[in-house]
Amino acid sequence: MSETVIKITNLVKEYKMFARKKDRLLETMFPNWVHKHGTFRAMDGLDLEVKKGEVLGILGKNGAGKSTLLKMITGVVIPTSGNIEVNGKISSLLELGTAFNTDLTGVENIYQHGQVMGLTLEQIEAKKQAIIDFADIGDHLYQPVKTYSSGMFARLAFACAIHVEPEVLIVDEVLSVGDMAFQLKCFKKFEQFKKEGKTILFVTHGISDVLKNCTRTIILENGRKIFDGDVKTGVDKYKKIMVGLDIDSEIKEEDNVPVAQLDSDVWRNHFETNSEPLVYGTNAVDIYDYGIFDKNGKYAVAINNQEETTIKMKIKINEDIEDPIFAMTIKDIKGMEYCGTNTVIYKMATGNYKKGDHVLVEFKQVIPIAPGRYTISLGCTKYNSMGELDVYQRKYDVIFTEVLAYRECVALCDLESKITYQKIQT
Repeated sequence: MSETVIKITNLVKEYKMFARKKDRLLETMFPNWVHKHGTFRAMDGLDLEVKKGEVLGILGKNGAGKSTLLKMITGVVIPTSGNIEVNGKISSLLELGTAFNTDLTGVENIYQHGQVMGLTLEQIEAKKQAIIDFADIGDHLYQPVKTYSSGMFARLAFACAIHVEPEVLIVDEVLSVGDMAFQLKCFKKFEQFKKEGKTILFVTHGISDVLKNCTRTIILENGRKIFDGDVKTGVDKYKKIMVGLDIDSEIKEEDNVPVAQLDSDVWRNHFETNSEPLVYGTNAVDIYDYGIFDKNGKYAVAINNQEETTIKMKIKINEDIEDPIFAMTIKDIKGMEYCGTNTVIYKMATGNYKKGDHVLVEFKQVIPIAPGRYTISLGCTKYNSMGELDVYQRKYDVIFTEVLAYRECVALCDLESKITYQKIQT
């Protein structure tokens, strides 16, 4: 069993809520006699263990308790009750520059930050040049921090935070600071920490970042942990939460086949389909058949990444709807979205449909992605009058397929470059 680095037991954080400023003043002045506050529970009985070397992705909507949890782990916020045990030094990229004194120069703040983090003068001296090189803000380093732009401040603060050799790194939406070159350095450092087996708590709204970087995921909702498990399953459940659905409100594939189909030949029977796809929605429609076809209209069990491919789906309309959005996404086996499209992107008015109608949707394109195993996901949605997304039905990872390439491909996609060259006189 791996070493437990963070152990949280029955963690609770409550905030007093006052209707009026006067009520807060009265209760502060007469705490034994006046009780004018309500209570907001930002964290509600959380239990959590994080092992050494884990990269834990923390997902949840705004107000779910993510930042509150991180602040309590770092000691910025004191829990109302419960216990937090941390085995090792924590470095937080939660609120960059908290330990900075803006009247001091950048160099002076390097020393101050190091002392706050418990480093000796000798340790700070040993790391100073690495911090200076990473921040790369030139002569501004010798000017007061209050004269810095927000970008320079973030670069120096980030550099200080990652050079204290932490056992636990806490990251909250701050990996992408500064220009592109600096962002690249940030992500390389993050990858270095992962390879060194550092324990990382990672909060982001970028689902792709969680899929790429994390080894485990938890989902918070109203201060409670409602999911704890593998990354792909967690991301799929989080997608449902983002459109206002219960994470357990799944529909079985066999329950979605309508009584009458448009033809007797069922496309999906010709493919390797997922026996347990993630299916959810309001059931205003049924996506009941789907398939992949080559440039000649034949079933394509594998996709040639240089030729036109058509992905089709058949939909039965269960309720009257107007201008639905038809969508398709291609993901790798780990759940990383590689590409996709929908009718909104192409500004298509898709028309009005009555209950009982059937719709055939086709996505025709070249798919120039790297060879490998992929899944196809399909959806039918609509933005309502409030600007919120109504999910009529989504079917994630319904078909397994393989992309083939007849030439080598670097990284994620085939650029199909037209390369020319010629000898020139010098």
